[in-house]
Amino acid sequence: MITPSPDQPATSSGSRPLVARFAGLYRFIVLFLILSQIIRLTLGIKAFESLDPSWGGALTILATGLLFDATAALYCSIPFALYLMLLPDRLFRHPLQRFGYLAIHFVVLYLLIFNGVSEWIFWDEFGVRYNFIAVDYLVYTHEVIGNIRQSYPVPLLLSAILAATVLISWIAWRARWLTTESVLLPTTLGQRTRQGIPFLLLPVIAFWAIDHSMADISHNRFHNELAKNGLYSLFSAFIHNELEYSLFYLQRDEAQAAARVRELLLAEPGSKPIPPQNPADIARTVTHPGPEKRLNVIQLTIESFSADFMGFFGNPEGLTPHLDRLAKESLTFTQLYATGNRTDRGMESLVLSVPPTPGRSKVKRPNNEGLFSSGELFRRRGYDTRFIYGGYGYFDNMNYFFGHNGFEVVDRTQLKKEEITQENIWGVADEDLFRRTIREADQAHAAGKPFYYFVMTTTNHRPFTYPDGRIDIPSPGGRSGAVKYTDWAVGHFLAEAKKHPWFDDTLFVITADHCAGSAGKTELPVSRYHIPLMIHAPRHLQPRLEEGLTSQIDITPTVLGLLGWSYDSRFFGQDVLRTPPEARRAFIGTYQKLGMITGDRLTILSPQQQSSHYRFERGWGKERQERVEQAEGTMLDDAIAFYQTANTMRHKKLDKSLP
Repeated sequence: MITPSPDQPATSSGSRPLVARFAGLYRFIVLFLILSQIIRLTLGIKAFESLDPSWGGALTILATGLLFDATAALYCSIPFALYLMLLPDRLFRHPLQRFGYLAIHFVVLYLLIFNGVSEWIFWDEFGVRYNFIAVDYLVYTHEVIGNIRQSYPVPLLLSAILAATVLISWIAWRARWLTTESVLLPTTLGQRTRQGIPFLLLPVIAFWAIDHSMADISHNRFHNELAKNGLYSLFSAFIHNELEYSLFYLQRDEAQAAARVRELLLAEPGSKPIPPQNPADIARTVTHPGPEKRLNVIQLTIESFSADFMGFFGNPEGLTPHLDRLAKESLTFTQLYATGNRTDRGMESLVLSVPPTPGRSKVKRPNNEGLFSSGELFRRRGYDTRFIYGGYGYFDNMNYFFGHNGFEVVDRTQLKKEEITQENIWGVADEDLFRRTIREADQAHAAGKPFYYFVMTTTNHRPFTYPDGRIDIPSPGGRSGAVKYTDWAVGHFLAEAKKHPWFDDTLFVITADHCAGSAGKTELPVSRYHIPLMIHAPRHLQPRLEEGLTSQIDITPTVLGLLGWSYDSRFFGQDVLRTPPEARRAFIGTYQKLGMITGDRLTILSPQQQSSHYRFERGWGKERQERVEQAEGTMLDDAIAFYQTANTMRHKKLDKSLP
């Protein structure tokens, strides 16, 4: 190996020392591209059964993926390019820098492999590349890191990543990829600048020329996700944490859109318009004949609980004997759909009764105080209103949202050690949460106050741990064990509640925040939003099935209808028990795709002012969607009206509590 003298002049072209100095950066980009394609292939193998295999499709995924991989590599190369451009030869030749040169290569390689493993874990959980969820997880690191530690063999994974890094580094050293001879070759600032400028200009060009929507290469969602790059997707989600509706989505005249929503909501008998002070407002009066009932309401919102988990809906595994029996003893809704795929989105729809607008839910948005909410309605009628949560309520801004919208907050911090049977990073066992709920109900009843409690569970979430001896699946029992334990806990809770004097005058509203997974082959797989709803009150409700289409945003208005309440409303949902089947609709969405279901038709609004339309059929564990050329009847205009008006009301602060 020949080591040039520090005084050795550059060649006439000046290319050799520059290529030598920037060699590490070129190698980083090549390594980044190789590892990114390996990640893509690995995720493709994992999702193989959901793909539409063809050589053309595979090549399109790989080619589009290479574009996003190169863009991400260029973004990541910016600090290295600046370093190589600006550091003078005297410092660049210093022994510490030469040692740092090798150390940086090692650390960067470790981080790239670490990212690959992280992408696999994220895909395993959500079936997508990094997105809004990943951005949120960077904020709530305690819960996320704890969840990963409890769900995966972290020491083994980190050791394997380290071993792979050492092995690849050794191979690179033997291949003379990591030689430090280049640090001795002289350069000038002008030469370095000319060599480094492309590494600064190309990312800028890519920022304006490459858009995340370019990954939408197929109607199969998994194809689109595989075409993306994880780090690029993370960067894009961070930048676009809110999509401006007026820029990205189809819209109509603002006043006409709101008028159409008011017209559709007035299909519910007993609804009368309130002359709006602002034409974008949907305020109306909802009236019910007869005296109001002051029944207690306990709403059990079960974490990640798909309807398909229940034997009642066709699951053959026998995981939910208590809930299956309860479904036969309650007012049970068979066609209810969640609005989103996150807990905060479910809370938004259950408390505020609004469609899922683009970007973040209102739970996590600023200026979310004093909204028109179920908590405020119940509190004004003298109810004890509480949000009872088994985890730490600062996560996803839950405590702030509930605390400023009509609820008192009871979360994990208020449970004493002796109240906790078992806990993991996300929260206490469901049975502990339900025991505290009974305690709160006893206190309210003793004080002579009716109560409305929003109870949110956590056990049916990775790492799927629960107390031993409750079910026949040892903990941690994976998703099946967690579902079966949750079923046991709900059954045990109702059996215990039956012993208390307030039981006979309580509506138990049992539903879910969202399904266990939202990934599917189609843009919005309808079956991945199907959740259960059972309203149990043996003394007041006869068991029956309600088989009409129902949205998660309809739950609160329907409960208020069962109570016979009359009130001024800004809810987008309806009392479905009084609404004709042809006037019902359900809303489903991601942070970008906004869907509306009517009958067997699905209309989807997408960024770039696009829309798509489907006819679907579904049964337990399966679904078939057929794309159609245009929406049926007024579906497109109605979908635009609802989403545009919900967005307008939020921006104009028309979603606040009514006087």
